[in-house]
Amino acid sequence: MSSARVLTGITTTGTPHLGNYVGAIRPGIADSHDETKESFFFLADYHALIKCQDPAQVHQSTLEIAATWLALGLDIDRAIFYRQSDIPEIPELTWVLNCSAAKGLMNRAHAYKAAVQANEENGDDPDFGVTMGLFSYPVLMAADILMFSASDIPVGRDQVQHVEMARDIAQRFNHNFEELFVLPKAVVDDSVAVLQGLDGRKMSKSYNNTIPLFDSEKRLRKAVNQIRTNLLEPGEPKDPDDSVVFQVWSAFADEAATADMRRAFEAGIAWGEAKKQLFELINAELAGPRDEYARLMADPSHIESVLQRGAERARVHSSALMGKVRAAVGIRPLA
Repeated sequence: MSSARVLTGITTTGTPHLGNYVGAIRPGIADSHDETKESFFFLADYHALIKCQDPAQVHQSTLEIAATWLALGLDIDRAIFYRQSDIPEIPELTWVLNCSAAKGLMNRAHAYKAAVQANEENGDDPDFGVTMGLFSYPVLMAADILMFSASDIPVGRDQVQHVEMARDIAQRFNHNFEELFVLPKAVVDDSVAVLQGLDGRKMSKSYNNTIPLFDSEKRLRKAVNQIRTNLLEPGEPKDPDDSVVFQVWSAFADEAATADMRRAFEAGIAWGEAKKQLFELINAELAGPRDEYARLMADPSHIESVLQRGAERARVHSSALMGKVRAAVGIRPLA
């Protein structure tokens, strides 16, 4: 049975938080140990430039995210772990795909449409502040996916459009030139939690409502205590399905412990006690990796060596495919 080729990227614009861990990192690391899958994981530092013009932040985020994946147990012997900017064939393929991608397709991208709508609501020019990076980044994403013939792309529902765009771009190239690209499919796992943040909205750097993954125990406890709750007193039944505390608990607890906490909510557990137990649950899972993360952060040269080895392995694939792409579009030696 042929194995599925899975590809996951994480943009280097911030410090990893619990939402990243539950939604992408933890399932990705499980994939890296799955013998039925070939896994590619990359640090999307070119994507970071679209929304971050702070070089120090992009650089620091790259270090933090790489250390996070390694500390949490990514199998770098089986999986290929690399930095996007270490693969020169990716921007080259992006240009070739730009010459096949329809502008009308880019006009429909959610991020671009949202930017235009916000400008129009503010009375600005529709394209005010819109860079070509923002407009055409679905093409860069398509290059990330198509370069490594990835078949399965794990994404949240808000990212499905990008995988469909990559598929559309690949089909157009295959039709116009040669059948070189595998058509990818989005894989949405509804069992993977989308964590709510401190304020009840989706946990996101954009909302400044995140719980950092590898802060100190003291800061983790403080963040958990800041999760918004209602004014129900101890002894009053609480609705677990309307509680951020319970939702985060469910993302870390097994089935039995989740059922126990549901009963505790219905019996009127005090918010302070529920948060205390939640902190202990999260901390138990992260304590060991937190120590390893601190060790890795103090040794960036080791992380760099891991990424360089990953890039060498990745370029075996990218160099071979890019050679075929060049030949297909007519860019090849004259003799």
